[in-house]
This record gives sequence, structure tokens and C-alpha cells, in this order.
Amino acid sequence: MKVILIQDVAKVGNKGDLVEVSDGYARNFLFKKGLAVEGTGGRLKEWEELQKAKRSREARLEKEAIDIKKKLGGKRVLVRMSTGDEGRLFGSVTNSLVASAIIEQHKVEIDKKDIKLEEQIKQLGMYPFRVKLHGGLDVEMSLVVEAE
Repeated sequence: MKVILIQDVAKVGNKGDLVEVSDGYARNFLFKKGLAVEGTGGRLKEWEELQKAKRSREARLEKEAIDIKKKLGGKRVLVRMSTGDEGRLFGSVTNSLVASAIIEQHKVEIDKKDIKLEEQIKQLGMYPFRVKLHGGLDVEMSLVVEAE
């Protein structure tokens, strides 16, 4: 029997998947627990439309990620921080600071969760980092930390 999952079901599939399961499993477990609905004609058409919209959205997001990668690839981001003796920073450079600097300097909206610093930055200097884009696409950039 074909069913459309309403919620993630371990070892069966994820929410929104169309899966083939035995009739008994569908009726006695999936339907009773509200985990799935039967894949009838109308529901299958609706599911296909949702899948089409999902693929379209994924393609658009992937294209945007490729455009951002072209725009940011190899670029530098400058962050100015207060320093103490011997170039040590008061505090450290955070993902939030880097995201704000990218937005300000390159006019690209980046979420702080998508920035991957290789180490905690507490000194002046240049540091490589990655920005995670959509669909496993990453872009390499350089962070330049200077004194205020």
C-alpha cells in the first residue's frame, strides 16, 4: 500500500515521503498513530504538486548559493577589535561579528550559524574560515583582524 508520511518514521521514511508499506502495517500502526495517510488519487496529485514546488525551491536556493559563492569566494573580511599588550584581543572574534562584517562589507546576508571558524581567534592576524551555503556548498574566505 502506498502511504504519504505525515511525520518522520524510523526505518520507513521522512515527513512528506511517499512510501510502500504492507497493508497491515499501514492500517494497524501508521494510520492509528496519525503518522501517515493513504496515498489515494487526489492525495497523490497533491503530493506530486508539493514535490514539484519543493524541487523548484531547491533549485532556486542552489542557484542563489552558487551566485553567493562566486561573489564571496577568496574575499577578505576585515574586523577591527580592541587590543591589549602584544596584539591580544579583549575577548575573541565571534561568528556574529564575522557575519555582520560580511553583510556590511560585501552586502551578502549570511547567518552566523553558517560561519565555521577553524579556531578561536584571540590575536591580530589573518585567518581562513568557511561559510556554509545551501546544499553542502561551502565558500572559503579570509578574516583579517586589525587593532582599532
